[in-house]
Amino acid sequence: MATASREGNLQAPTRHPLDWLNPDFYNEKSLFDEMERVFDICHGCRRCVSLCESFPTLFDLVDESPTMEVDGIPKADYMKVVDHCYLCDLCFMTKCPYTPPHEWNLDFPHLMLRAKSYKFKNGDVKTRDRILTSTDTVGNLAGIPVVAQVVNAANKFGPARKALEIVLGVHADAKLPEYQSNTLRKRLAGHESISEAVPAGRTKGKVALFATCYTNRNEPGPGEDFVAVYEHNGIPVTIAQKERCCGMPKLELGNLEAVKEAKEFNIPVLAKLVDEGWDLTGLVPSCVLMFKQELPLMFPNDPDVQKVKEAFFDPFEYLVLRHKEGKLKTDFKNPLGKVAYHASCHQRVQNIGQKTREMLALIPGSEVEIIERCSGHDGTYAVKKEFHAVSMKIVKPVAERVKNAGAAHYGSDCAMAGHHIENALKDGRAPEHPITLIRIAYGI
Repeated sequence: MATASREGNLQAPTRHPLDWLNPDFYNEKSLFDEMERVFDICHGCRRCVSLCESFPTLFDLVDESPTMEVDGIPKADYMKVVDHCYLCDLCFMTKCPYTPPHEWNLDFPHLMLRAKSYKFKNGDVKTRDRILTSTDTVGNLAGIPVVAQVVNAANKFGPARKALEIVLGVHADAKLPEYQSNTLRKRLAGHESISEAVPAGRTKGKVALFATCYTNRNEPGPGEDFVAVYEHNGIPVTIAQKERCCGMPKLELGNLEAVKEAKEFNIPVLAKLVDEGWDLTGLVPSCVLMFKQELPLMFPNDPDVQKVKEAFFDPFEYLVLRHKEGKLKTDFKNPLGKVAYHASCHQRVQNIGQKTREMLALIPGSEVEIIERCSGHDGTYAVKKEFHAVSMKIVKPVAERVKNAGAAHYGSDCAMAGHHIENALKDGRAPEHPITLIRIAYGI
């Protein structure tokens, strides 16, 4: 007897490994057939219309086609949908009723990743995008003393930004990160914690920080705050001996071979730390997600990748886990008042709950308003000339929530999202990373 089709999932979504080594992964007919199948399901559902610009783009293409169905869309226009996807994963994790184990087996983000990979393999990629995703190369150059000051000054100089927009396609109004010559790795060079590790629950009680390109080169202050907060709680901290970009920018570009190269550099270093008894974390949610989800799905049979996955924690998840075991200090000295806290997409999809909010809520005299909406930044999407206006439309409701909250502090787990909100607010107030707020509350 045939089993009736189910209308949506009643089970948590499960992720299949990314079959990127299969030649069929790059086969044009196979890819476009799958895109047509998935787009037709999305057209009939439309639950994800508010998440990002991919879905309004798709639905407009359908509604403006001669048939008003997916079969009326020219195949070349499919890539307009792909270009607006920045792999936030929210559709898969929070909206779509047809994800596995549903029989329709719909994984929209990984289908978009497959299409991006197809485009990259066929040379359909801009020089600008190659540069923007080469975070190590750009950071090493822009972080040179004197060069850093020149780059930072140019990024704030209107005529220089207009020239950059014309030559490279980086929008003149997009907020670009500053570069620091005194990097986090320099600041923590030779650093040694004096505390003894005290295991508690799932935590081993000592943590190795994956500095990340952004925290290291662009905003090292929260990295120092992280060390202060963790060591205040008796958690020894070290920094990974060496590292490259986690690979997330190259993943979003569809350059999977570059992701593999980054993995082959980073994973042996991190796996060795795990073998030495260290837990792992990073202050950029996208980097944490890379090690917790994307690399394990790309390399499901690599034992070191899986080992690193199991040892990787979100930094606030780690503190809350310690708190539940009675191993977190709550000797907060300074109330924060009202905090408008933006929960970043790549933290939300880690399935760990609202751990940053839980941590901030422990501080007496503090009220946390959580904003669970995409900021529309994505690391590179918001700075591109053709997408900046859309990114500002996406961030507008987030900025309105911050403005209406009348909060003493605002910020995001993703520092780049925080600065994108700052760009939308235009009120002169700077965002503060939640780990910085926790340090302020401790008074250390």
